[in-house]
Amino acid sequence: MTINNQVMRKGRLALFAKRLLKERYLYLMTIPGLIIYILFCYWPMYGVIIAFKDFQPLKGITGSPWAGFKYFNMFFNGAFFGRTLQNTITLSLLNLIWTFPIPIIFALMLNELKDGIFKRVAQTLSYLPHFISIVVVVGIMNNLFSPTGLVTMLITQLFGSAPNFLSDARWFRTMYIGSEIWQHFGWNSIIYLAALSGVDPQLYEAARIDGASRFQQILHVTLPSIAPTITILLILACGNILSVGFEKIILMYSPATYATADVISTYSYRIGILQSQYSFGAAIGLFNSVANCIVLVIVNAIARRVSDTSLF
Repeated sequence: MTINNQVMRKGRLALFAKRLLKERYLYLMTIPGLIIYILFCYWPMYGVIIAFKDFQPLKGITGSPWAGFKYFNMFFNGAFFGRTLQNTITLSLLNLIWTFPIPIIFALMLNELKDGIFKRVAQTLSYLPHFISIVVVVGIMNNLFSPTGLVTMLITQLFGSAPNFLSDARWFRTMYIGSEIWQHFGWNSIIYLAALSGVDPQLYEAARIDGASRFQQILHVTLPSIAPTITILLILACGNILSVGFEKIILMYSPATYATADVISTYSYRIGILQSQYSFGAAIGLFNSVANCIVLVIVNAIARRVSDTSLF
């Protein structure tokens, strides 16, 4: 058995060496990206240990004294833990509920259209907002929904008064989710359109022979065919459920909207960067990342058990 295992191991090594030699240029092309990924994604992870230290910039990471779970306890027992966690989960779930199915619906609608100028124009117009900077998007929102903005003035003319969309905490989630839908639904539909292009036309033909209507074809042919793609993207979306759009929230929120807008990532930014409590901010960020990882593993396990489709 030992000799057989050695022979098999040598055979696999020879096969790997042959494949490596044959595809050497492809592997060489991956080296720059791999180096960048290591330098900017994996190497900085070493700094995570400051979450367990009383980090002092003059002493550096290794010279700073250990603090254990001091800053995690400060966060969990702090006055803002409940608010930030609730806001993060609420905003993430609402964002997922609204922004995830809309690209699927849009892709199904486009798939039902015949190729023509209307379909191409609709696709182009839906993709364009994705390429607009978040800063520009928030600037557009400020111009439209400020007290002197076009939308606010129009509502005032029609109904006599209008809410302060940008300074009212009750409107923050609506503004945030609405802008996310407008900016990304077209771009996110691309992968579903690609999946739809791979559906076997014979399945539709068989469904039509059986008397299925267009809606029944979508329900029993189209959706089951792209279900694996939907499942994978849903798992990835759930894996980032606690990492809502940090940049947009920072640009949109103000102390007046903290009640609904302050999430874990923005609280970490204020503590770690603005107040220079680096260890405390790192602890909050590490908690957020670990929680996302746990959610990803749980959702992946559920998807694998329910649908036999999973990331790993």
